[in-house]
Amino acid sequence: MKLHQGMVQLTSSPDSLQPSTSQIAPQSVAPLVEPESSEPASTWVGLKVFTSTFVTIFLAELGDKTQITTLLMSAESHQPWLVFLGAGTALVTASLFGVLLGQWIASRLSPRTLETTAGIVLLLVSLLLLGDVVRG
Repeated sequence: MKLHQGMVQLTSSPDSLQPSTSQIAPQSVAPLVEPESSEPASTWVGLKVFTSTFVTIFLAELGDKTQITTLLMSAESHQPWLVFLGAGTALVTASLFGVLLGQWIASRLSPRTLETTAGIVLLLVSLLLLGDVVRG
């Protein structure tokens, strides 16, 4: 929001030092807060969401089992472009499912409930993995 300096003129009777509310009449009231155009802010937010999503997924996928599997499939098949096309399509489809599921969940749960649930699930997964490591 952007504050706008509007001029407000008040009139009062010269006889009274403390005018009552009935003696004060606004002459010109300009809006004090002007709504800004939402387009530049939404463009910036959209670019920020896109960039953070791209960087997060790109870094998470580097060196993980999907990339190693793709590397092995490309080496075995000797058809790297077909492997790239299949792997890319699979990642886009998996991302589409994640986005649609996230949108559906966000329409039914508050962000705080979603964060708490995700934290509990990740904590349970960590405890199960720790249990596997301890048992050997």
